[in-house]
Amino acid sequence: MERWHGKVAVVTGASSGIGAAVAEALVDNGCIVAGLARRKEKIEQIAARLHSKVGKLYALKADVGVEEDILTAFKWVQENLGPIHILVNSAGTGRPTNLIEGETTDFKCVLDTNVLGLTIATREAVKDMRKNNIDGYIVHINSVMGHRVFNLATENVYPASKHAITALTETLRNDLKRIGSKIKVSSVSPGLVDTEIFASNGFFKLKGVAEIIGMLPKIQSKDVADAILYLLGTPPHVEVTELTIQPTGGVS
Repeated sequence: MERWHGKVAVVTGASSGIGAAVAEALVDNGCIVAGLARRKEKIEQIAARLHSKVGKLYALKADVGVEEDILTAFKWVQENLGPIHILVNSAGTGRPTNLIEGETTDFKCVLDTNVLGLTIATREAVKDMRKNNIDGYIVHINSVMGHRVFNLATENVYPASKHAITALTETLRNDLKRIGSKIKVSSVSPGLVDTEIFASNGFFKLKGVAEIIGMLPKIQSKDVADAILYLLGTPPHVEVTELTIQPTGGVS
């Protein structure tokens, strides 16, 4: 991780869960981190707790489902922090509905955040890395549902959004290869993670969901953050294309 010390990292969805854990891990390792989320105050609370660490966390208000927010945030990072070396696309959302009865607004929210937001943030990061001749690193937080569709009642467009990340990772790798870039890209696909995504998106309002989720084995956000540190620690000639992380004894 020494080569990333003092370097700028952008983490989307940094207000909670995996994004917050990744932001903290990068700060612990000396990175200058720009955390993006709608709930800026949550990132500010994390930043205050990390004030004595080697690196530093900056809180930026941005809805990753809104292109203008992403562009504004990246512009601020470039003008105030410097060239981007790392991007971790952690922002993601889901909606407790189905494809038969779901509202278009719910479908669009998931796709705008999980797919288009990730794609736009990646484009802006790669543009900045190429402009500054940086062999950076792009990490997409995917899901096991980006490789398999489970028989669950509230999946709707969520698996499709995560399958898109699987495809986008490989498409980006091909694009970078064609131009001779050394920027690395990895997909990280966790199984069930103990985060607030279910509660904050209304899943626990459905009968029995909280009880079922409560019984299932889970990994912690820190486990995913540790995996990302491993990826960043790989030598330049090594590229981990896909990393799947499951709770021991979990659903597979």
